[in-house]
Amino acid sequence: MGDYVRRVIDAELDELLPGLTATALEGPRAVGKTVTAARRANSVFALDDPVQRKLLAAEPLRIEAVEPPVLVDEWQLYPGIWDTVRRSVDREQVPGRYLLTGSAAPIQAPMHTGAGRIVSLRMRPMSLAERLVAPPTVSLRRLLDGDNATIDGETTVGLSQYADEIVRSGFPGIRDLPPKVRRAQLDAYINRIVARDFPEQGHQVRKPQTLRAWLAAYAAATATTASYTSILDAATAGGTDKPGKDTTMAYRDVLAQLWLLEPVPAWLPFRNQFTRLGSAPKHHLADPALAARLLGADAGALLDGTAAGSPRVRDGVLLGQLFEALVTLDLQVYAQAAEARLHHLRTRNGDHEVDLIVERADHRIVAVEVKLAQQVEDSDVVHLKWLRDQIGPDLLDAVVITTGPYAYRRPDGIAVVPAALLGP
Repeated sequence: MGDYVRRVIDAELDELLPGLTATALEGPRAVGKTVTAARRANSVFALDDPVQRKLLAAEPLRIEAVEPPVLVDEWQLYPGIWDTVRRSVDREQVPGRYLLTGSAAPIQAPMHTGAGRIVSLRMRPMSLAERLVAPPTVSLRRLLDGDNATIDGETTVGLSQYADEIVRSGFPGIRDLPPKVRRAQLDAYINRIVARDFPEQGHQVRKPQTLRAWLAAYAAATATTASYTSILDAATAGGTDKPGKDTTMAYRDVLAQLWLLEPVPAWLPFRNQFTRLGSAPKHHLADPALAARLLGADAGALLDGTAAGSPRVRDGVLLGQLFEALVTLDLQVYAQAAEARLHHLRTRNGDHEVDLIVERADHRIVAVEVKLAQQVEDSDVVHLKWLRDQIGPDLLDAVVITTGPYAYRRPDGIAVVPAALLGP
């Protein structure tokens, strides 16, 4: 743990643990939940160890007899421990006593949700700021303050490094491996999803190749609102034995239980009445590296547009979709830390679209466009200006995220920020 890189969620834990008896870190495998939680624990129950799991099942109240803080790692493998922790919280509230980590929703759900006793936080793959790609100079929290934050900074990070960051992933144990080893690890990660995680979630995959094809088609739909019908059609192009709707919906449900899907919901304004807004979510896997690997795209293929064998859900540049996915991952991490939520906006006929909407609890927003370009032209901010005209002071700020070198504010007030310079 000497090389531990502090995560954005560490600041959340610093704020929350002194006031909470039990906290659960949830997210996909390999995002670093165990390492982050273990740094704060004096006692650990590793439930992916069958022996420890059996011992705890035989004597659940051992969690009260050991030195706190107590980490219960991979709690979903023994769902009953959730209710044990909840009852322990009811008996005695001691700040920072329990940390639970989970990589999947348990098949057998606990009897009680834990509401009011156990607070859940989602942990995601590493953002660009956590990867130490460049020192951030623009804070999302400041943008959400709505005080016309100063926008400045310069970076040498360019398109090729963003492509490299996409394929390296935000999984801390994978991203720094040699390229061939990293690809093998990502392949193993995907293989585990199909061969082990689905059965462990109670879903037997009769045709693994069909699930893999559907995953690749979903990856090709990254950052789009493509219908599930079109995703299925892309996955089974030329085939006659297509899986039924129930099967493909089961794919989606299990992947969501594994925290591997993080669709961005459509924005539904609270105070401003828009008409003809789309309601479909934008599709995203937990890490754009998984999408790139499913599509057989390395950094070179992304840069020259030759990702082989990619199912087509829509025309477009795959690198643009995955760059938006990388920015979306960053904003998910930073927005959670700022107690905000991420959405997107698209009118039904597509005449207006804003890539990402970061919404505060009071429903005021920061609007974000993502551009795979170094320069921002007037045509790139048309939809941001339209939105500003529509909602007035409810728009706290408007930003274009680019691959360029400079952060600055345009004469029209719209901020231009390289992805590498955006931080929490």
